Amino acid sequence: MIKPKKLNKGDKVAIVSLSRGLLGMPFIKHELDLGLKRLKEFGLEPVIMPNSLKDMDYLFDHPEERASDLKSAFLDDSIKGIICAIGGDDTYKTIPYLMEDKEFIDAVKKHPKIFTGFSDTTNNHLMLNKIGLETFYGPCFLVDLAELDKEMLPYTKDTFNKFFMNEEKYEITSSPTWYKDRESYGEEQVGTPRISVDEKHGFEVLNGNGTITGKLYGGCLDSLYDIYTSSRYGNENDIYKKYDILPTLDEWKEKILFIETSEERMAPTQLEVILNYFKNNKILESVKGIIVGKPIDEKYYDEYKEVYKKVFSNINTPVLYNVNFGHSVPRTLIPYGATATIDYDNKKIYIDEPIFEQ
Repeated sequence: MIKPKKLNKGDKVAIVSLSRGLLGMPFIKHELDLGLKRLKEFGLEPVIMPNSLKDMDYLFDHPEERASDLKSAFLDDSIKGIICAIGGDDTYKTIPYLMEDKEFIDAVKKHPKIFTGFSDTTNNHLMLNKIGLETFYGPCFLVDLAELDKEMLPYTKDTFNKFFMNEEKYEITSSPTWYKDRESYGEEQVGTPRISVDEKHGFEVLNGNGTITGKLYGGCLDSLYDIYTSSRYGNENDIYKKYDILPTLDEWKEKILFIETSEERMAPTQLEVILNYFKNNKILESVKGIIVGKPIDEKYYDEYKEVYKKVFSNINTPVLYNVNFGHSVPRTLIPYGATATIDYDNKKIYIDEPIFEQ
């Protein structure tokens, strides 16, 4: 994998809207201003890409413009990091414009840079991973840097500070606190803390034991299911097959799968359908291990646990549950393609290598 360089104070970072075009909407202005302020407090220089502030309808109708912003960010060697505004549900539509563009692919390889986001940004991560770049399933602009409280959430802020470090090895730990989703993100909420809850569970083992080592790969389970089944738009899988983006079963065997569920809070019955799809296609039994993100607001927390136990009852793949990544708040980052060790006996997660170029 090609690794980007870590960030340094004074670096430029690009803000891109690769899916839902919220960032330019008037009702988001207070969040935009807050996120830009926080980036500057980190010593970074934010660069808002040309199309990222266009309205929702325009960006929905013009995935080529979303793709153009990502290409421009990679072509600009003064930009050292790329932060996604937020997720959405049709990010896959940017892929043909990028995977057909040799200049873009060459830029990713010759000018590697930090790329971070989560949710439906899964699509861009898988595409960039196919090109060979290590990216980060982690903080995004609107819901992390633009956190409406007086400060970023401590665990998430510590996560963002990882972009300025290059540790030889580090541990991903359970946050002592989690936070409920806000009922409103309006301007009246600026300076208002989220409702916080003490973590009662920590990481939980739902299947298997022992210690495994593999390469991290995965994303939002809702998006992965759409990617494999074309269940939302009808042609997602055609695009993935055309550009040969998804792993073969042999390639899955070297991976640790990380998965989490979205803000749509799918019913446990739907979770079972999705997991059984991946089980029937031999993916769940092929991977070395699985880590599962905390459900947002702990909605269906126990019900999801029972689904995992049921689906994995006759396969040996170990499953670690309730990890702080994805849609639940706060969140850590998961580096695609990095070597990780999961100690299921002691409920420990280690990233075994530097995540940036040395």
